[in-house]
Amino acid sequence: MPDQRPSDSQALSILVIDEDEIRASIIREGLREAGHQRVHVISVMDGLVRAVEDLAPDVIVIDLANPSRDLVEHLSQVSRAVRRPVAMFVDQSDAGIMEAAISAGVSAYVVDGLRKDRVKAILDMAVARFTAYSRLRDELESTRQALEDRKAIDRAKAILQKLRGVSEEEAYHLIRRKAMAENRRMGEVARALVSTADLLTGTDP
Repeated sequence: MPDQRPSDSQALSILVIDEDEIRASIIREGLREAGHQRVHVISVMDGLVRAVEDLAPDVIVIDLANPSRDLVEHLSQVSRAVRRPVAMFVDQSDAGIMEAAISAGVSAYVVDGLRKDRVKAILDMAVARFTAYSRLRDELESTRQALEDRKAIDRAKAILQKLRGVSEEEAYHLIRRKAMAENRRMGEVARALVSTADLLTGTDP
């Protein structure tokens, strides 16, 4: 499921996950007073990932009284699966559980902070942190992909130079023309060429 980074906070679809209906109503009321009308509540943890995927919220608010490591791990699966900003409210916690929650992708972890007047500010912070993290993650992924493409292209050029007897520049242009003709990235074309050469020569990947 792709990331969503809505710019209009008032139009956010917000999912509240809380087994306690009274606590959930406090969050819902605080969000609605702040102008958020698209608020859904889930109080059953079984099948949570599927339920969240079906609702496809923009932001997830999780409220727990005393979170356990098992529950945090379960909720981390939700965070990893849907890639949405997550704000977690807890009554009590320790450093280990907080670290586990943040590592799982929780954007805002708030201890003893469940007050209606604080919900909107914390929600805005969670969205901002998630957006910054997502941008950094995308930049790192783009850099990693560029490096992998460069390695593949260098290998493909060496293969073409050996098999076709062309220069490095000519090999590069052959890969480039092939990529343009097939509307693919040069890295993809290069990897396909390297894979084929490895198959024909019996070289392990």
